[in-house]
Amino acid sequence: MVSLTADTSPLRPDRNLALELVRATEAASIRAVPFIGRGDKEAADGAAVDAMRAFLGTVNFQGRVVIGEGEKDNAPMLFNGEVVGSGRGPECDIAVDPIDGTSLTAAGRQNALSVIAVSDRGTMLDASSVFYMDKLVTGPAGVGVVDIRLPVGENIRLLAKALGKPVDELVVSVLNRPRHEKLIEEIREAGAGTRLMSDGDVAGGINAARHGARTDMCVGVGGSPEGIVTACAIKALGGHIQGRLWPRDDEERQRGIDADLKMDYVYEAEELVQGDNTLFVATGVTDGQLVAGVSREGNYVYTESVVLRGASGTLRRISSEHLVSKWL
Repeated sequence: MVSLTADTSPLRPDRNLALELVRATEAASIRAVPFIGRGDKEAADGAAVDAMRAFLGTVNFQGRVVIGEGEKDNAPMLFNGEVVGSGRGPECDIAVDPIDGTSLTAAGRQNALSVIAVSDRGTMLDASSVFYMDKLVTGPAGVGVVDIRLPVGENIRLLAKALGKPVDELVVSVLNRPRHEKLIEEIREAGAGTRLMSDGDVAGGINAARHGARTDMCVGVGGSPEGIVTACAIKALGGHIQGRLWPRDDEERQRGIDADLKMDYVYEAEELVQGDNTLFVATGVTDGQLVAGVSREGNYVYTESVVLRGASGTLRRISSEHLVSKWL
């Protein structure tokens, strides 16, 4: 298995791989800027995809896209199974989302990110045949305490006790969707508050697991790809994540079974992404709790990114300034 930790072997990437990947998320975020608040999410996504693909082609690794934006026929999306990188260096699984929150970007709302996650080759669950996943994410206090099989009210009470705070001080993030009406009602009946997200549940999950964030738990049905990406970040944060596939119909359920995915089964963190040899990088497109969005002042464009490394359990922030003339 290839390691993402520092090593003298040319077949094993060192920490600098994360910095190379940040260049790709920065590029995607900057290219999306002209489309923020313009109402055209496809144009924003297309610009971000083109920029991310171009920069990934310069990185010295052999990345196989396990979690992408679609199949090969949907090019120019970064498709599932696509090989990216220079063709030299370590073999890795890669999950990409040039913009997690295209609707947020199009509307000019907060919490849109450009995201890449990487793990050793063969360690990332390919859940692409089932689009949705029911997820439960908390910080370290929830490890061995909460469980997605339990009613949400019970998980709230258990987490509050583990955190040593009253239930009415807990805040739970949920995607604001009709399918979550009952879930939202149960959270409020348990005495906790809700933070309803219009989109972008990668940021929601990470914020629930991050020390000092304003949310304590993230629950509900969101994208399966986002679940795998979030799991890579949770490895570095020492948090809790579980996922249960949520097929929309019998046909999708059968596709999942044919792809050797387990239905009515709870995937633990180690089954979503094996090992702690993970990297997660994200750059803000619009402002959010996790990172600031792209901003411009005179001849400069400013970006903020985070790098989470599972092997060392670190979260690093990278603030960059870019000459406008090189980008926009």
